[in-house]
Amino acid sequence: MNQLNSIMYPACAAVNLLAFLYKLRILRTDRSPAQWALVGNFLFPLLIFTVSTPAVWVATSEAVGIRNFSGLFTQSCVMLLTACQQLVLLHLTYERDVAWRKAAPRLVGIGAVLVVMVTLFSAATELQEKPTDFALSKAQFYPAYLTVYLIAYAWNQVDVCLLCWRYSGIAPMPWLRRGLRLVSLTLPTSMLYAGCRLADIVAGQFGTSGHSWEPLVPVALTLNTTGQAIGWTMPDWGRSLSALRERAELLRSHRELTPLHAALTAHVPEPVLELEPGADRRTRLYRIVIEIRDAQWALRVWMDPAVAAAARSHGTEAGLSGDGLAAAVEAAQLAGALRAKEAGVRPVEHASTPLAAGPEDLAAELAFQRGLARAFAASPVVTAALEQTPLTATPERTA
Repeated sequence: MNQLNSIMYPACAAVNLLAFLYKLRILRTDRSPAQWALVGNFLFPLLIFTVSTPAVWVATSEAVGIRNFSGLFTQSCVMLLTACQQLVLLHLTYERDVAWRKAAPRLVGIGAVLVVMVTLFSAATELQEKPTDFALSKAQFYPAYLTVYLIAYAWNQVDVCLLCWRYSGIAPMPWLRRGLRLVSLTLPTSMLYAGCRLADIVAGQFGTSGHSWEPLVPVALTLNTTGQAIGWTMPDWGRSLSALRERAELLRSHRELTPLHAALTAHVPEPVLELEPGADRRTRLYRIVIEIRDAQWALRVWMDPAVAAAARSHGTEAGLSGDGLAAAVEAAQLAGALRAKEAGVRPVEHASTPLAAGPEDLAAELAFQRGLARAFAASPVVTAALEQTPLTATPERTA
């Protein structure tokens, strides 16, 4: 277990160090109470995981000259961490004055707990009690110290998780909502850890030990600390993940629409505008979407309504509906129009519109055109519609 902790705790400390430094940078422009509390929210885990590293744990107590001082230090940091989390959530949820009014009794309570913890720890240290002695016959103050800490820990974890869950319902940013919900879902692991440690104290009074449930403790701690670390940092790194996913989607959309755009503008080059050499991918994709629609309207005079009807019939038989059916119909119209234009055969009566759907915004338009491009490239509905409506070259229909 010590070997695992020697690897896991420094890694967790490193993550919190990076988050702490990032928040320090933000303090240059935003020194609100919530931001200061967020700094503490990463500073205290940094201290906890650093000191909890086995080698540092022993060295810290020896340097101070107080037996198990590292335990008191890390558990006090846990209480201060909880106070920071409560301050963050209260200032996010309420106006500043209301937040401080609601925070006051919580801060007073945590301060009182710390005073009691230090008092009981000092008394246990004077009697040279061991941290692992829970029976009253062996230790008088240490069981009381741990009981106060664990009850306060459990109470405050319930408070923090409930605040997280409530605010997640109104949080303005998606990654903040996700992070707060993840933090709130760590509550069972907090209760499992506190329950196991309280059970140790109870078992000590009956002359037994908690060896049977001890394996649950590191599991609960690992899940709890990992979940909370991820949840509290999620609003920061989540935005980068969204940006990365957005870039990947732009690249995929560009690749899907380029063949359709090239096929249409080869016959209707007028809509194409030359862009600046340094134009970003979003701008280029936006132009492709517009130029595809412009080309569709330019090709309308080559579209035979019979092709659209045949495509709609075949698409319905194939189980298509909604945007999927509309994309197949538009793809068939485009394929038919290109075929007619290449042959120089204009229909007697052309389609009144080249569109079979009306996306409401740019995102919906892009999604629809991606479906249109796929249907144009490989839809059996398009093939069947063109086979059903062959060109008939007559002098009256020749352009």
